[in-house]
Amino acid sequence: MIIDITEIEAIHSFFRLESLKEVYGLVWMLVPIFILVLGITLGVLVIVWLEREISAEIQQRIGPEYAGPLGMLQALADGTKLLFKENLLPSRGDTRLFSIGPSIAVISILLSYSIIPFSYRFILADLSIGVFLWIAVSSLAPVGLLMSGYGSNNKYSFLGGLRAAAQSISYEIPLTLCVLSISLLSNSLSTVDIVETQSKYGFWGWNLWRQPIGFIIFLISSLAECERLPFDLPEAEEELVAGYQTEYSGIKFGLFYVASYLNLLVSSLFVTVLYLGGWNLSIPNLFSPEIFDINKRGKVFVTIIGIFITLAKTYLFLFISIATRWTLPRLRMDQLLNLGWKFLLPISLGNLLLTTSFQLLSL
Repeated sequence: MIIDITEIEAIHSFFRLESLKEVYGLVWMLVPIFILVLGITLGVLVIVWLEREISAEIQQRIGPEYAGPLGMLQALADGTKLLFKENLLPSRGDTRLFSIGPSIAVISILLSYSIIPFSYRFILADLSIGVFLWIAVSSLAPVGLLMSGYGSNNKYSFLGGLRAAAQSISYEIPLTLCVLSISLLSNSLSTVDIVETQSKYGFWGWNLWRQPIGFIIFLISSLAECERLPFDLPEAEEELVAGYQTEYSGIKFGLFYVASYLNLLVSSLFVTVLYLGGWNLSIPNLFSPEIFDINKRGKVFVTIIGIFITLAKTYLFLFISIATRWTLPRLRMDQLLNLGWKFLLPISLGNLLLTTSFQLLSL
C-alpha cells in the first residue's frame, strides 16, 4: 500500500491541529484557576492591610506606613521575611506530621473557593452539593492543626491543637444546621441556586430577613471557625504562647498566617452568598443578563459589577469581624464550649425544625 506525500502531510497537520487544540484547551482551563488564585492573594493582602489600619485607628496609634503607599505592601514584606527565615524542625517531634499539618490547613481552605459564585456565571465549579462540599472540606483544617500540635512534641502546641479540634466540632454542627435551613428555602445545595433564589424577591428576599436567627448563629459560628477573637483560644498568647504555632518558623509559620486570613475571607464570602444575596443588588433584575445580551461586552460588564457587589458585601462582614476583635474579651474554654453545645446548637436545631414546618405548610 503506497501513501501519497500529500496524505502524509495532511495527517501530520491534523495531529498538529489536535495537539494545538489540547494545548489551548488546557490553557483555557488554567486561566480561571490563575485568576482565582491571583484574586485570593490580593484579597488576603487587602484584608491584612485593612485589619492593621482599622486596629490602629481603634487603638489611636499609627499603623503600617513605610512598606508601599499607605503601608499597603506590609503583608508582602512580612511574607518575604518569613520566606527567607530558617525552617526549624523539633528534634523529638514527628517531622512528617509537623510538615504536613500546615499544608492540610491551607489546601482544605483553598478548595472551598472553587464553589463560591463571585458573579453571574463566574464560578469555578457549580456543584449540586456545593455548600456541603464546603462544610466537608473545611472540617479537614482542624485535622491539620491537630497534626501540627501533636507533631511538635510541645505541650502548648498539643493543647492548642486539641482546642482547635474541640472548637471546630462544637461550632461546625450549628453552622451546618443553618446551612440546611438555607437549603430548604432554596430547594438546592448549589451556591448559584441559593443566590438566584434570593434575587427573585429583591432586597427583602435575602435570607438575612427570612432567616434572622440562622444569620446570627452563622455569624457567631463563622467567627469561631476562623478562631477570631473572642474565640482565639487555640492560639491564646497569655495561656499557650502561640498554641499549635509555637514550634513553627519560616514559611510553615507563614502558611498558618495565610490560612487564618484565607479562612476569614471564605467565611465572609459564604455569609454574602448564603444571606446577603451574593452578586445581586437590592433592585430585582437590575443586573439580569438579558439586559446586556446585545453584545459580549455586556456580559463582561455584568460579571465585573457582580464581583464588585460581592466584594463590597464581603468586606462589610470583614469590618465587623475586625471590630469585634477589639470589642469583646476572650472567652474561657468552658464558656466557649457551653455557648456552642448548650446555646447555639439547640437554637439552630429549633430554627431548622421551624423552617421545615413552614416549608411543609407552604406545599
